[in-house]
Amino acid sequence: MPVRKMKLSGRGGRVAIVDGLRTPFARIATHYRDLNAIDLGAMAVKELMARNNLSQQDIEQLIFGMTVMIPEAPFIAREVALALGMDTVDAYSITRACATSFQTAASAADNIVAGYTDIAIAGGTDSTSCARVPLSAELSAVLRDVSFAKTLKDRIKLLSQLKARDLMPQAPSITEYSVGETMGESTEKMVKKWHVGRDEQDDLAHASHSNAARAWAEGRLDQQVMTVQLPNGQTLKDDNLVRKQSERAGYSKLNPVFDRETGSVTAGNSSPLTDGAGALLMMSEKKAAALGYTPLGYIRSYAFAARTPQDDLLMGPVLAAPMAMARAGLSLDDLTLIDMHEAFAGQVACNLRGLADDDYVRSQTGLAALGEVDRSKLNVNGGSIAYGHPFGATGARVISQALYELQRRGGGLALTTACAAGGIGAAMVLETE
Repeated sequence: MPVRKMKLSGRGGRVAIVDGLRTPFARIATHYRDLNAIDLGAMAVKELMARNNLSQQDIEQLIFGMTVMIPEAPFIAREVALALGMDTVDAYSITRACATSFQTAASAADNIVAGYTDIAIAGGTDSTSCARVPLSAELSAVLRDVSFAKTLKDRIKLLSQLKARDLMPQAPSITEYSVGETMGESTEKMVKKWHVGRDEQDDLAHASHSNAARAWAEGRLDQQVMTVQLPNGQTLKDDNLVRKQSERAGYSKLNPVFDRETGSVTAGNSSPLTDGAGALLMMSEKKAAALGYTPLGYIRSYAFAARTPQDDLLMGPVLAAPMAMARAGLSLDDLTLIDMHEAFAGQVACNLRGLADDDYVRSQTGLAALGEVDRSKLNVNGGSIAYGHPFGATGARVISQALYELQRRGGGLALTTACAAGGIGAAMVLETE
């Protein structure tokens, strides 16, 4: 697969990420139990605009996504705009599962490079707390037919076909439709194939929480995470999932969840179900300069890749990352940071092995493997295992977090990645001066 080096820039210069922020992330059914994805997305966009002194007349596009759909309001981007009174702002929605806000940022970047847009907001939101409990297929079918029945007798006849078990609601499940497995089950297959043990997974999980706790304690996240006013009048600033006093021994005590006999994937080394939203303010380089903004950084390149979900479901980043790095003209040695979405610690470990496996990468992409990742550069401020994973918002968190850390270090380059449902992988190279 030939990949040429390319500079992501247009007539307006490079694609600048001027600012990025997110709501605090919260475990399912806790702080945001009475808020939906629109509410959370509107919070993030409103605060992003307010702290950058922007009005709706300044915003040319709002590109937003979510994964856990709201059946009556699937057009999340426009709903967020309307919730904020941004009636004249063009908006469109994108869904790419866990890579959703990587894609919304990439789409905004494409529009900026093409010269169609100078100022855009990209991001994503999700509420697992508000996920609808599905009806059984039998009950859904009967209710559909009842709605078209012409007489009461016909309706009663249809309803009489139902059995008691048909009336029971179905438990929500994050299952890959094409393979019939949860991501946790697929991760169990991956860690066995790639020879990743329980200790390595628990070490990664402990590091994620420890690094996140240190980042909070040192104030590294203060600018990235907004303060939220909850419906009960309370204010919220902190994520409620980070283990501020993480102890390594505790992880070893947890039982496997997806393969109880021989498994190693536990609740402790997996990302939890989470609610939250994140947003990025993006501009052309020339527009940012004209308005007097100092960008957090720039998107140097990006790539998406796909592989069959039947095997190595969450190895997509291993294929996307060499493409993004080749387009940027970089090697691992050039990087200051690597920020990798942690769906599972086992997935991270497998991805790290894959990035160094030349036969594996060449067979899939025709490109050389990137090599061994310097662990001291990896997820230095924690990842999704610690912060949580509101599917649509995670990409915005990862991108913002990497850029803020590059700024703190005085500049540099970062590779960011995410795995996603369907065997998809995302990678984006960021630079800060």
